Amino acid sequence: MCAMLDGRSVDTSMGFSATDGLPMATRCGGIDPQILLFLLKSKKCSAAELETILDQKSGLLGLSGISGDMRVLKASKAPAAAAAIDYLVYQIVKFAGAYAAVLGGVDALVFTAGIGENDAQLRAKVLAKLAWMGAKLDPDANHRNGPRISTEDSKISVWVIPTNEELMIARHTAAIVSTRVHEVNQNVGAGA
Repeated sequence: MCAMLDGRSVDTSMGFSATDGLPMATRCGGIDPQILLFLLKSKKCSAAELETILDQKSGLLGLSGISGDMRVLKASKAPAAAAAIDYLVYQIVKFAGAYAAVLGGVDALVFTAGIGENDAQLRAKVLAKLAWMGAKLDPDANHRNGPRISTEDSKISVWVIPTNEELMIARHTAAIVSTRVHEVNQNVGAGA
């Protein structure tokens, strides 16, 4: 998650890596650092095994013991599948509340990326728990995946906006390369 103010990120749920923050399909999300130390000190696993656990065997997969795929979890009758989904909803709501405090309120909430763009049921669960913010869901728009999924009288507007990570990476790469080429050309022209 990302808290945006005036078009700029002021906080994000990810830390040093993408492993922190919200639980993902196989990544753990936020975890007490003492757990990691305990596992290493008690020789329950090696550093390499711990890395595999944190990045490939945790998150929704680790919580459910079934899958990291929301579609599989939603289709499952296992209580652990429902518990994993509920935990994800809880964490999204927790971060949304924290970011509302950091920002001094919320004008809009945007769902994006794989689960955010494609899981109407998850969005409905999250927004039901954010009703205290004044978020009101338009069920039909939510079912159609938006783009706007809040009612006209909702105090905050809620949106589903698809991502294009590959395009953003390409744009950022092109900007860096262009800047570097310009610097090199200036240095060559200056006889450096």
